[in-house]
Amino acid sequence: MRIRASVAVVGGALALSALSVPAAQADGGYGDTKITKVVVDGDNKVQIGTSSPVTIKVSVTATDNSGIKGAQPFDLKGPGYGWEMTGKPSCTVVNSTTSTCTASVKLDPKVDYLSNSNAGTWYVGAWIDAKDDDFISKDKAGSFSFQRAAKLTANAAPEPVKKGKTLTVTGALTRANWESLKYGGYGSQSVKLQFRKKSSSTYTTLKTVKTDSKGNLKTTTTATADGYYRFSLAGNSSTQAVSAAGDLVDGQ
Repeated sequence: MRIRASVAVVGGALALSALSVPAAQADGGYGDTKITKVVVDGDNKVQIGTSSPVTIKVSVTATDNSGIKGAQPFDLKGPGYGWEMTGKPSCTVVNSTTSTCTASVKLDPKVDYLSNSNAGTWYVGAWIDAKDDDFISKDKAGSFSFQRAAKLTANAAPEPVKKGKTLTVTGALTRANWESLKYGGYGSQSVKLQFRKKSSSTYTTLKTVKTDSKGNLKTTTTATADGYYRFSLAGNSSTQAVSAAGDLVDGQ
């Protein structure tokens, strides 16, 4: 077990500590400045594995009748005393009243003291200044899912198989453990068994099964046509959605 010390934030370095909690950015403002949209990484989902650095991009769109002057670095706050601060945002004019301010921060699971308890819903704190000295400050201007990356496998047997015969599909669901920097079994999770015909591009769900305590999967189905079988996890706020590569099974 690693002992986590307090980590200072310098140029976007991660600060995750039960001993050093950043002050929340208070809600407030003056005038008619409004935040109209917050987007994190395009889809408000951030997935982090165990080895590769990830750059989180935050975009905040705001409006004021005088136009937008600029923005302060964005605060990113989440469970487990998770806290991040982006670099200084760069604002792009959309029109005379509206601008989108964008900034980013880089996270490396190997050096940034991530804890599994940090996974879940995070919030974006933003301070936007207008050209006429109006401003708005929101502690929770937007939210996003900060997720542990996941992996899923599938294998259907026997191959080949006659139509009407039983197929056994096995697999394993694992997800990133940020504390051990390894992937481990994700147990007791509902996963869909899906199938698509060889001539189709669309998967349909055959049934829902649960992983065992170690993340393993095993179920049976009846072969009806040549095609691909896979498992698929919907994901949640703390774990990435993932689908296995389809395993092709042909008839005899």
